[in-house]
Amino acid sequence: VQLVESGGGLVQPGGSLRLSCAVSGITFSSPAMSWVRQAPGKGLEWVSTISSDGTTNYLDSVKGRSTVTRDNAKNTLYLQMSSLKPEDPAVYYCAKYKSARIEYRGQGIQVTVSA
Repeated sequence: VQLVESGGGLVQPGGSLRLSCAVSGITFSSPAMSWVRQAPGKGLEWVSTISSDGTTNYLDSVKGRSTVTRDNAKNTLYLQMSSLKPEDPAVYYCAKYKSARIEYRGQGIQVTVSA
């Protein structure tokens, strides 16, 4: 199983970016897929989940500024983030949960917010 994130980088406050996660080795269309993040010195924080039927859920602090989508034909998960804030910088991971624990996680992609 491989989950490979891309699309991170340096963004100015208030800016936008789109993270992508290419998934292989699992039947991508079936499970819910999630984004989690880890800021320096902090633990993993769940950010968003999209279920197989497209139902989405978001961490309160990113709700309204983020959109999670999936393209089952491309086995790819996306996270569009806008109005980026100083509290958003972190390493972002795409992840698949099983029984409330992360079963698979990518290597992560850095998102930095700075003027």
